[in-house]
Order: sequence, then structure tokens, then C-alpha cells
Amino acid sequence: MDAQVRSEEKFSKISISYEGKEEGKYVCSTIDKITSKYKIKPEQYTCNISKDKNVVVIEYDNDAGREVGKIFEEIIKTLNIKICN
Repeated sequence: MDAQVRSEEKFSKISISYEGKEEGKYVCSTIDKITSKYKIKPEQYTCNISKDKNVVVIEYDNDAGREVGKIFEEIIKTLNIKICN
């Protein structure tokens, strides 16, 4: 499992790759628990990379402010994942 964070002028997003159904359930349930604690709500979608590998993308628009950084940090820490460049 790894993640990539990207922040630009109009949005901030984190892409988290995972492998297999069990890991996917864990990642998605963790994301849901964390994002539900905040008023701001992200766009969220999942992409299939290969037969067993998927990526979930969580994206906030620019209006979300600095709170997004805290949300992403909490997700990364809870899932204990490394950040890729």
C-alpha cells in the first residue's frame, strides 16, 4: 500500500493504491470513518490499475482550506502507508 499526495491551486488530492479485496475494504472503511468526522466532503472514486491492484482517489476543491492537510495526515497515519513522489 502506498499513497501520492498532490496539491495545486484549485484542488488537493490523495491517491492510495491497494491490493486485493481485503486490503480494499480496510482502506475504504478507514477513509469513510475519517472523512465522515469533517464537515467538508470530498469527491472520491476508485480506479483499477491491474487485475489485483486498485487506487482510491480522494479529492477536495480549493474551498476546503487547510483542514484537508489534517485529513490526509490522519488517513496516512491510520493506514500506516508511505508517500511516493
